[in-house]
Amino acid sequence: MEPTIKNFRDLEVWKLGKEIVIDTYNMTKSFPQAELYGLASQMRRAAVSIPSNVAEGFNRRHNKEYRQFLYIALGSCAELETQLEVSSELQYLSSVKAQAILEKLDHETRMLRNLIKKLSA
Repeated sequence: MEPTIKNFRDLEVWKLGKEIVIDTYNMTKSFPQAELYGLASQMRRAAVSIPSNVAEGFNRRHNKEYRQFLYIALGSCAELETQLEVSSELQYLSSVKAQAILEKLDHETRMLRNLIKKLSA
């Protein structure tokens, strides 16, 4: 029997999104001081946007609005993926660290797309 989803906190897509936020904050702590208000800040905002939009969309209660917020979260995944690649190329983080979070982002993206499909049916 599948558990009932009563709150956005019950959604696996939200939980993984929150993990990505924590990983991003921890990862950007080691960025150069000059990037504190640049790339690091943008990455943190993009990461926070993912579970925030999942939560806000869930609470809208209308599938059309919910899907729109999920599309925004999907865009934030792409934004963060781009920023991770740039950070890796600038050698602000190791390719191992970048790859770990990129794998989570790929999983998050697939979950968001599947949820959008289910809401469109």
